[in-house]
Amino acid sequence: MKAEPEVQEIDHSNWKPSVNPWLVAASVMLSTFMVVLDSSVANVALPHMAGSLSASTDESTWVLTSYLVANAIMLPASGWVARRIGRKRLLMLSILLFTGASVLCGMALSMPMLIVSRVLQGLGGGGMQPLAQSILLESFPPVKHGTAMAVYGVGVVVAPVVGPTLGGWITDSYSWRWIFYINVPVGVLALFMANLYIEDPPYLRHTLKTAIDALGFGMMAVWLGTLQLLLDKGQEADWFEADWIRWLTAASVAAMVGFIVWEFRHTDPIVQLRILGNRDFLSGTAIATLYGFALYGITALLPLFLQTQMGYSAFDSGLAVSPRGIGAIISMALAGVLGRYVDERLMLACGLGIMAYSTFMLSAINLNIGFASIVIPNVVNGLASGFVFVPMTTLTMSRLRKQEIGNAAGIFNLMRNVGGSIGIACVTTLLVRGAQVHQNYLGAHLTSTNPLVQESIFGLQSKYLMGGSSASTALAKAAGTLYRGIQQQAALLAYTDNFRLLGYLCLVCIPMVLLFHRARKGVRRTEIMGE
Repeated sequence: MKAEPEVQEIDHSNWKPSVNPWLVAASVMLSTFMVVLDSSVANVALPHMAGSLSASTDESTWVLTSYLVANAIMLPASGWVARRIGRKRLLMLSILLFTGASVLCGMALSMPMLIVSRVLQGLGGGGMQPLAQSILLESFPPVKHGTAMAVYGVGVVVAPVVGPTLGGWITDSYSWRWIFYINVPVGVLALFMANLYIEDPPYLRHTLKTAIDALGFGMMAVWLGTLQLLLDKGQEADWFEADWIRWLTAASVAAMVGFIVWEFRHTDPIVQLRILGNRDFLSGTAIATLYGFALYGITALLPLFLQTQMGYSAFDSGLAVSPRGIGAIISMALAGVLGRYVDERLMLACGLGIMAYSTFMLSAINLNIGFASIVIPNVVNGLASGFVFVPMTTLTMSRLRKQEIGNAAGIFNLMRNVGGSIGIACVTTLLVRGAQVHQNYLGAHLTSTNPLVQESIFGLQSKYLMGGSSASTALAKAAGTLYRGIQQQAALLAYTDNFRLLGYLCLVCIPMVLLFHRARKGVRRTEIMGE
């Protein structure tokens, strides 16, 4: 038994893909882009789904929640399943399940059918992201890991930006069902390419014979499922004012603690938590969680501001935000090349600084801004994405053995997504409550003795009188207009507060970069990777 790891290590050290790694990259990125795109493409179509399936708006939000819950459960489990049945087989099964579930989503005749189909979609999609990351890192030599992560980052960062715009266009031009049907040809092509170009490394060609860690998986499912429900529905229920939120929180915390204790004690846990003992991986996962908080927070706030405060349509707000994808593609390409020559810690610190700057630019918005005032900060934010994501991922994985990368990728992607969910929940709550605080403050100055208030009321009343309203009606309209203006200004201040907070969070991440070791390249890094 002791000789077996040595044989695997020899095979491992000599192994490389039998095909060009760029064919491998194209194969896995096709499926990854499809999955990440689908996590956001349905957002703008929710009202259409609700109307078509005779459901309420609240019921339609379960289309998003069910997908995220299933996706979160599958992310950390993908490494264990890959070790049991093989990475190639799991990838192909995930693509097949995701594509088949997409067909069911498009054919849904009721909201329950659509939600069940989205759960299946989430289970299929959850396995593909960490698989793609680990396959790319193993297919490229260590010196090109930055390039591999740049390719991966294009799908992870650009797809959520393109999703709402594409979803809005498809829904308006055709039907919401086609946002699911378009996955079919992409899924078929991805399945064909995965079968043709993906292969398992030697250490994954022997399936595990041990029984599944059922208790660990069950506690993980309860923890992540209740956590996602809590974050998605907490604000609607006024958080801990609702009894079911308190019970859900207790269940989530208990399941999390039980899961962590059990996984450390189990001989073959479904998630190898001991990998968090690696300082670089722990530091990178912590930064990725905060990065997800900031990135998803910005992604949620900006379209909401454009639609509710500026009067943009869903499609127009998507167009305003989409230039972020252009900046991301440019920076991904540059980061992939610069990573070979520049200390990746410096690149990561610069990326976080640029991201903070772009967020502070957004904190200066007002209700009179033009289109360029939205596009320019988004391009800068996109430029930051490549200089954050590529070095962060490379530094996080740089001192792990290849056998550990699959499990590590699942944890890394899970925590980035959990950070994003927490970020969306926090900024949504702070937005609502911040607007109330600002409205109370601004409203306190609306007194009958304030000369500015009197002047505003008189001017508005005169305007409505000229329009044919009676004196009493004109006065009521003038007061209503002034109050709506106060509400609008209060909401604007809440948005700018949130953007400023996210900018400070990016700055807080910069000193954490010092926790990383310098990424080793060439021969020395190869030795660490176990090659």
